[in-house]
Amino acid sequence: MERAEKSRAKCRVFAKVSLSLNISGVRGGYHLIDSVVASVDVCDEVSAVPRQDGLVNVYMRGMGSESIPPERNNAVRAGELFVNALGTCGADIEIRKNIPMGAGLGGSSADAAGVLNALARLYGVEKEELYPLADACGSDTRYMLTGGFARLTGRGERVQQLPSPRTFPMLLLVPEGTVSAGACYGEYDRSPDPLRADSARLAAALARGDFAGVCANVYNALGAPACALCEGTAEALALARSLSPAACAVTGSGSAVFALFESEELCLWAREKCRGRKGLRAQVVHTVRAGAR
Repeated sequence: MERAEKSRAKCRVFAKVSLSLNISGVRGGYHLIDSVVASVDVCDEVSAVPRQDGLVNVYMRGMGSESIPPERNNAVRAGELFVNALGTCGADIEIRKNIPMGAGLGGSSADAAGVLNALARLYGVEKEELYPLADACGSDTRYMLTGGFARLTGRGERVQQLPSPRTFPMLLLVPEGTVSAGACYGEYDRSPDPLRADSARLAAALARGDFAGVCANVYNALGAPACALCEGTAEALALARSLSPAACAVTGSGSAVFALFESEELCLWAREKCRGRKGLRAQVVHTVRAGAR
């Protein structure tokens, strides 16, 4: 077994927001998507120290993550896949969660990607070797290795990084309720939405730094199903709309909602309008470019 190149490796991994999300079909039991996503500056912090054996221990801290069973923890799966595939020693890994769980912000995939990135630094592994391991952990995990603006297709494992000359502030509304991604896709299957976002136009607008063009193409096919499954999501979306944003939508399969405004000052104003709402957390976040750590 290899000796670790560092005594400790740390990294941050960011939440993602779905600026657009289309459902384009089903293949092999998985829904196919076409989605433009962006990292935002809410992050989980991953720290790994090497072991002399092949064990992987993951210690979760925050956001109720302590209750995740190891057999259902994507971070544990990522660590075990890394050790088994690359023949390294194991690690003791601590994850301090700040990304809400069950909110459609990619927290589980973020933790898996964070573990892979931390172990790669610990053991001197190139990022290209992580891609098949990321794909085995879940559809979004490959994207989460780098983050930033991207267009995701297939099951989400096909990642096209997108350029953008600017970042965007937004208001993020996170209700107390959570939404199961599986249940949300099931609800969509019962009542498919014929509307679609134009992800190509959205990507082009990002490349131009065209705020209005981005907002014109914000849409989530899973928004209505998420609202049907979670009253808090429906209330958060109604609240966001009442603030007259340039655009707003549910992110991922919910439960969180985001709203885009033309300036940070308007985002801060909107946050103040949400202050005191029981069962709702409102915060101003900013998009983060690929590779930010």
